[in-house]
Amino acid sequence: MGREVWRGNFCWSAEPERLKVLEQGYLMAQDGVVQGTAKELPDAWKGVPIHDFGDCLVIPGLTDLHMHAPQYEFTGMGMDMELLEWLNRQTFPVEARYAEEAYAERAYTLFTDDLKNSVTTRACIFATIHLPATEILMEKLEATGLKTMVGKVNMDRNSPDFLREADAKASADETLRWVDGCIGRFQNVQPILTPRFIPSCSDDLMRRLKQIQKQYHLPVQSHLSENPGEIEWVQSLCPESEFYGDAYDRFGLFGGEDCPTVMAHCVYSDEKEQQRIRERGVWIAHCPQSNINLSSGIAPVREFLERGLKVGLGSDVAGGSSISMFRAVTDAIQVSKLYWRMKDEDRKPLKLEEAFYLATVGSGSFFGKVGSFEPGYELDAVVLDDRRLNRLGSHTVRERLERICYLSDDREIAEKYVSGKEVLQKQNR
Repeated sequence: MGREVWRGNFCWSAEPERLKVLEQGYLMAQDGVVQGTAKELPDAWKGVPIHDFGDCLVIPGLTDLHMHAPQYEFTGMGMDMELLEWLNRQTFPVEARYAEEAYAERAYTLFTDDLKNSVTTRACIFATIHLPATEILMEKLEATGLKTMVGKVNMDRNSPDFLREADAKASADETLRWVDGCIGRFQNVQPILTPRFIPSCSDDLMRRLKQIQKQYHLPVQSHLSENPGEIEWVQSLCPESEFYGDAYDRFGLFGGEDCPTVMAHCVYSDEKEQQRIRERGVWIAHCPQSNINLSSGIAPVREFLERGLKVGLGSDVAGGSSISMFRAVTDAIQVSKLYWRMKDEDRKPLKLEEAFYLATVGSGSFFGKVGSFEPGYELDAVVLDDRRLNRLGSHTVRERLERICYLSDDREIAEKYVSGKEVLQKQNR
């Protein structure tokens, strides 16, 4: 890949409350890693071929910290139900169909094609309990060039007969077989352990998953404190636990030095749970659209940030009805306004700068130095041609970014890069 220079209008985050803007400047990269940005090209970089993006806006790629690939086909359905009813009536019957490899092939082709054409460059993704279908999903994601973590879901209790693994040993054995089959097979896709949530995983299964996690040093993803009914259920199943997160922590599947973990939602995480999240370094995937659609509530994101927690954004398709991470940015802003107005006027709403930071650096940090154009960050980028939205050419770069977040769709995406490699270029550019 070597050295390369880009020219254009760059906009990125280095800290939560401030955007960095470089108009008609230069970005220098070496082997897919940002070396620096400058208004004038340094002498040491003169002579390196320049990729000129003209008046386009160039931003870091956005990372989706939480989504369910098998649910993509029914986005926008069952939105009048709460979480547990929605799982039983809408989600589980569809996920059971992924036992059929031909069905998984068709459905995952649709999902991966649309994800590739979105602003997302990295994602943490749930599959289903089915190993062959999970491998199909991973193969298709590998071909997109996006960097993803994919989990074969574990479920050995409190699930319908048609979507429940035989027992803890069978679930763990299948997971071990899947992990072994991933070794050396993919460059862009990594396995991530995925106990669906505490109600669907027995104590025996959680202990077995911890052994797999320790053996392979795998990350973990699951759900936490999303819905009041779910929280009550967890407490009845785990009466010895102090709170929902403690039920994971007792099995060693809640962050820590060798167990990077992302937990989706945390709508009802109280002070004690937030403290444990901080101590263990757990990432929170805030999924505002899903929390609205399934009547779960509004996560106290301002409080998370004030406490120094690691926070990113997720689409949570199909609880969320769009894979657009721009939609996640604007939803995060809007629900924070409702939280401020209706629940706690001491918790000021998120600004565009903060929500954009969550979708780039906040989410991207789960993958390492990802989500910024600061030196040392991997060069994930989306090139946006916003002439449709900026017809008079009179807006500042910050104003252009805001309009793109609220108004754009895939038509604005001109090119997309992951670790410096082009993964998408529109024919009309």
